[in-house]
Amino acid sequence: MALALWFGLAAGVAAQTSPAPQPLPKEQFDALVEAVKKAVAEELKAQGTPAKAAPEKAASAGTPGPDDQPDRIGVFGQQLRQALAGTPQLIDSLADLPHALDESATAGRSTGAFFSILLAVLAAALALELVLRAGLAHLKARLAVNVPPEKGIGSLLYLGALAVLDGVPVLGLWFAGELALGAAFTVAAQQQRLAYAALTALVIWRLYALVLRLIVRPDLPAARLCDIDDTEAHRLYRRVVAVLLFIICVRFVSSMLAATGMPDSAVAASRLLTSPISLVVLVWLVVASKTAAQQWLSGLGRTARFAGFIGRHWTGLAVSFVVVLEATLVYGVVTGHRNVPEALVLTINLVTGLLLFETLMQACVRRLDSQLAGFTPASSVPTLADVVARCVRIAVLIGIAVLISESWVVNVFGLVDAAAWRHMTRESNAAGITLFVAFVLWEVFRYATDSYLQRHLAGDAASTATRLGTLIPLLRVTVAIVLAVVAVLIALENIGVNVTPLLAGASVLGLAVSFGSQALVKDIVSGIFYLTDDAFRVGENIDCEKARGTVESFTLRSVRLRNQNGQIHTIPFGELGHVTNFSRDWAAADFNLRFARDTDLNKLRAATDKISADIMDVPELKEMLLEPLRMQGIAEVADNALVVRFKFVAHPGSPGKVQNEAVTRMLRSFPELGIEFAK
Repeated sequence: MALALWFGLAAGVAAQTSPAPQPLPKEQFDALVEAVKKAVAEELKAQGTPAKAAPEKAASAGTPGPDDQPDRIGVFGQQLRQALAGTPQLIDSLADLPHALDESATAGRSTGAFFSILLAVLAAALALELVLRAGLAHLKARLAVNVPPEKGIGSLLYLGALAVLDGVPVLGLWFAGELALGAAFTVAAQQQRLAYAALTALVIWRLYALVLRLIVRPDLPAARLCDIDDTEAHRLYRRVVAVLLFIICVRFVSSMLAATGMPDSAVAASRLLTSPISLVVLVWLVVASKTAAQQWLSGLGRTARFAGFIGRHWTGLAVSFVVVLEATLVYGVVTGHRNVPEALVLTINLVTGLLLFETLMQACVRRLDSQLAGFTPASSVPTLADVVARCVRIAVLIGIAVLISESWVVNVFGLVDAAAWRHMTRESNAAGITLFVAFVLWEVFRYATDSYLQRHLAGDAASTATRLGTLIPLLRVTVAIVLAVVAVLIALENIGVNVTPLLAGASVLGLAVSFGSQALVKDIVSGIFYLTDDAFRVGENIDCEKARGTVESFTLRSVRLRNQNGQIHTIPFGELGHVTNFSRDWAAADFNLRFARDTDLNKLRAATDKISADIMDVPELKEMLLEPLRMQGIAEVADNALVVRFKFVAHPGSPGKVQNEAVTRMLRSFPELGIEFAK
């Protein structure tokens, strides 16, 4: 506007003076400039005020105040009332259900005839399953003799044969139901679809029951894969099968109402009304099955710690899980999230599948050489089978966590879309695989060192400690630190973090620590050389310049000595100095006894040899001795006595006991042989 005004004024002046323009007087020129400046200032002021006010208004509109915040609880309550408003429609749909299923007018069957034939077919299929199971009971009992874990890996074949025999009745149920329904309902109509849906629900129920039967084996305790007693196995099986039947029936009725054209509001009302009943039933199952669940999970807790924790806190954790699931289902129904039921079914199936997987994996491990009691006795040392099972368990847990997270984060709550989730998982997959590979390498390394140590300890059972037992703990700490640092750095790089500054900072920090902690470096380097020289081992008795005692443990910097009076001395390696080891290879012990001046030395030597032979006849003392007790000769001739020296060689740590036994026998037998001690 200012520029337009300026050009307008200039144009007006030019129009009035077609000849060559005359110069204006100074007073008129100054007045013109002042007029233009004033016009421009007013125009800018007129335009600038609204422009500043507009962002403020936009900012205030972007951040609503407390009065503009939506009442989420009120919105949810309104949605809940809308969902429950479909209850009259639900009642009308239930009342109209017989009429909706009646196909007698279209060459079909009436509702009563339809349900009569359907129930008869389902009952006949169930009866056939019972007959087949009863007929195979004797064969299964014969196979069950060969399935205990003590039979080894071959028992898995018999377990598989039992599973096949258990699956035959269910297969017969499905086949018979298909044939009967195909003959009874030949017209492709709504009754036929509902009949096959009912058969599918029945087969699903029997399949769930079959899986549970394969685990708890209420009728074949020898083939039971979980640690539950017979009474609790029967109770758990009956309760779970009954609850499964209830849930499947509720879902079938709901799907049947939806198939007859029931409005969505009535379907939502039916789910809301059945949720409290389902909650009560599931809570009853959790509380009633507490003993069986604790027995089952406690057995799994010997190798899977999470299972043992759940078993100890079963009631609280399981009830909370059920309440959260039911509350989520209600939330999905009220808010219209149609993916909630699928996410709930997936979560329950994955959690249940994890329990069954852990049970089956332990059943397989028991039949191998493992630390679990079964094919071999229980042991505190993991074997290769235990290491593989632990790695597989971690991989399965990671997979289940990813699937459940994707189901809820993406499909239910919509926190991220599918593309963003794929991008996140693509970046984190490499990092997760790196960390998992590091974990596997650590487990394999720990198993290898444990096995190596056990093999060498078996050949050196007389020693309280070995060089391997001294060095391997330090080696493990070093390898663990290296693996952890390398894996974390690679994982950070995989997710897009620049690790170069971290490496540079670590280098600078290491240089600063090396200059500022010279004493620490001295202790570490001295400790490496002490251990390399095999100066001492854990359990050995040593004497250094600072203290004397038994080596209890050590770190990269210091060693801990236990004094014979109970005190613990922690001495840095840099201050150990000269070390004397009293527990290495062998120990020679000599002691002196005073006898009368007229003692017959030959008689004394013969009596000593007799005592030495008697000591060697004692197995416990014989294992301690490397060289038997011998009389060395006269060590000193005193005024009224002969001082005679005796000597023997024993394993380290044993001389005191052998010497005490030898002196006791001498004091008892020498006077009987006429050998007198000096007075």
